[in-house]
Amino acid sequence: MKKQQWLATIAIFLTMGVILLGAYTRLTDAGLGCPDWPGCYGFLKVPHQEHHIAAAQQAFPDRPLVHHKAWNEMVHRYFAGSLGLLIAAIFFSSMFSRQSPKAVPTVLLLLVVFQAALGMWTVTLNLLPLVVMGHLLGGFTLLSLLAVYWLKLHPDYKVQEPQLVSLKPFAVLALIVLVSQIALGGWTAANYAALACIELPVCEQGWLERLNFSDAFDLHLGHDDYEYGVMSAEARQTVHVLHRFGALVTLVILASFLLQLWRRAKAPLMRKLTLAAVTLLFVQFSLGVMNVALHLPLLNAVAHNFVAANLLMLMVVIYMQLRHSSRFSAEETL
Repeated sequence: MKKQQWLATIAIFLTMGVILLGAYTRLTDAGLGCPDWPGCYGFLKVPHQEHHIAAAQQAFPDRPLVHHKAWNEMVHRYFAGSLGLLIAAIFFSSMFSRQSPKAVPTVLLLLVVFQAALGMWTVTLNLLPLVVMGHLLGGFTLLSLLAVYWLKLHPDYKVQEPQLVSLKPFAVLALIVLVSQIALGGWTAANYAALACIELPVCEQGWLERLNFSDAFDLHLGHDDYEYGVMSAEARQTVHVLHRFGALVTLVILASFLLQLWRRAKAPLMRKLTLAAVTLLFVQFSLGVMNVALHLPLLNAVAHNFVAANLLMLMVVIYMQLRHSSRFSAEETL
């Protein structure tokens, strides 16, 4: 079991690194830094020699080589590839271990293969927003599932608090709201709508008259290139405004749930998880406000993405703890 525990721990931190690099790549407009996949302009690394650069320019005349963008993209791919190999190791290791859970490693392997496909389609479909958003959600899901797997490998970290069982439906609601908000954030980023409104608390004057819901959620299929977005300004404002209102709803729902959890939880671990989730929730909300007030500074925007991933992971872990408490309560009743 110790081997699986170490592999799961390393995979969690590596996934966090991949999420950070993915956000940095997207926010530096380097998603097409290499216009092909899995290599870069036909090479395994970014070309630097003059004859290699000349060959790259000839092969992709519409995509001039920009070295820093290409390196951003390739470093992300190297880390993502390493994570894929690590998850494959987790899968095969679990298959040969009698004690290790089998279901979660299988799902992890299937998910990381699908993530690789999404990574490829992100490039080959020239940043199609639906694919970009799906790639982000896949990365967040991968991190959460790895946390679930880690928890299954460490039974000593499972709490048994029957008094928390009644909060399980509230936890499901909180998770649905959080995932919806993350998806809306991904849609905002994928359509380059993060700066569609640069005033607080909502948007520039007259924003209500400019709302365009049909265009805001149109998939916009059939374009040759989605870099820098194809939505109208009105549609981008609509997506942005909805993400802002979604942030308020998420703050209220999650804060209410976590407050109830804090009041009822007795186990030190559960209280620590609750406190950590509350901290991340308010940090995330503050980072969102700062994104607008400071006009999307790079490090702040990357942090906004990273904190969202960790908040989702924590909420999933809390939900799993409630499920475990529910099972413990049922067994106790029997």
